[in-house]
Amino acid sequence: MTEPEGIRLQKVLAAAGVASRRASEILISEGRVEVNGTVVSEQGRRVDPERDTIRVDGARIPPPRRHRYLALNKPRGVVSTMEDPEGRRTLADYLPPRKPERLFHVGRLDVDTEGLILLTNDGEFAHRLAHPRFEVPKTYVAEVAGVVDRRTLQRLEKGLRLDDGPVRPDRIKLLSRGESRSLLTITLHEGRNRVVRRMLESVGHPVDRLARTGIGPVRLGQLASGTTRDLSRDELGALLDLVGM
Repeated sequence: MTEPEGIRLQKVLAAAGVASRRASEILISEGRVEVNGTVVSEQGRRVDPERDTIRVDGARIPPPRRHRYLALNKPRGVVSTMEDPEGRRTLADYLPPRKPERLFHVGRLDVDTEGLILLTNDGEFAHRLAHPRFEVPKTYVAEVAGVVDRRTLQRLEKGLRLDDGPVRPDRIKLLSRGESRSLLTITLHEGRNRVVRRMLESVGHPVDRLARTGIGPVRLGQLASGTTRDLSRDELGALLDLVGM
């Protein structure tokens, strides 16, 4: 007698850290689990965690990890490459010691910009996440020279034309302002070179300090400068949804 194909759904949920097998059975009985867009009601349903899209309460449960997915808080002054012929500090200098593996950085931050950058050895994931077609939003906090007034905020909200085309942020908010400095948070879904700096400079407020604090659902949070962490299950699941994987 041949063994049925696939793995029991409650076992997959337990292995993913969602809940114990017994608690996963309760989730299934309550109609809170979907496989490929269909609510599962029967116990013992067998699935292929590598191919099937599984959700609990609408949240994507990513497949078992065959790759690495890391968040790094890049310090200011570090080059967004894995090696540098000029001998400058690179992303590789801040990776934890692991078995040899090639990691890709997803996109770049310029040398003077600090904050969140993602690294992975999943080439397709990295390609999609960096591709403009998927419009993954990125959030920045910028400290700028001068006092940003309401009129300037409105100009930014409506969008600007830079030398390489128009740009319009998804969201912009004034966090604080003093006598000669202002602090803004900006979210946009494109990654043209130094676009945030150029956008703010074009309205007369050059950037003194810039940090990326979010990429899609991933937030920098309390991650210390120069340290890394693995993406959480919820973060990875949401990113896989964003890039259609």
